[in-house]
Amino acid sequence: MAAMSSPHTPKQNHLLDALPAEDYARLLPDLELIPMPLGWAVYESGGRMSYLYFPTTSIVSLLYVMEGGASAEIAVTGNEGLVGISLFMSGESTPSRAVVQSAGNGYRLKANVVKKEFALGGELQHLALRYTQALITQMAQTAVCNRHHALEQQLCRWLLLSLDRLPGNELLMTQELIANMLGVRREGVTEAAGKLQAEGLIHYSRGHITVLDRPKLESRVCECYAVVKKEYDRLLPYKLPP
Repeated sequence: MAAMSSPHTPKQNHLLDALPAEDYARLLPDLELIPMPLGWAVYESGGRMSYLYFPTTSIVSLLYVMEGGASAEIAVTGNEGLVGISLFMSGESTPSRAVVQSAGNGYRLKANVVKKEFALGGELQHLALRYTQALITQMAQTAVCNRHHALEQQLCRWLLLSLDRLPGNELLMTQELIANMLGVRREGVTEAAGKLQAEGLIHYSRGHITVLDRPKLESRVCECYAVVKKEYDRLLPYKLPP
């Protein structure tokens, strides 16, 4: 894990930023800044969770991994939310796997601190449960999208969801990793990405994806993106970027 050179603050995470001043001050001494490198498994399927994570400049994919090793993304989380809902939903483990899909940083809270804070029934509990409802919507919509929509539309949805959680218009992502996230063959991603690039919507080179025309990308995406974004905006005290 590389050292961090630029200043960071927990308020880069929108959930932490939405906390009342008193609640935020109470948690601040226990919030630990950590690097979250590309490909790092935040938690494994069936593993016991020791921390609740709040991404700030990173993006984490929640994956379901089959017995044969094949995987598919069921949700994505960034600075709008948290990672490890099982910790406060009394499960403490989950059949899914969480992997960093875009490198950056985040903060974490020890499990005992989270449980103590939830026992107070304060704003962190309220925000975390509303975020969980929004996350469930994203999971359900992802399942529908993967079943009924074309790969190109799925790729557009995935790109837009990722962009909403980053400050710029560039993603560091290989086609192989995208294929693993979407649960499809790499050749399919190559073809879909090539079509978007030929039409001037994106530029792809050596693992760098730059979105050149977001409005056109939004015009090509299926309804699933808007459904998920609308639910996040409805449930949480902040809006994802337009």
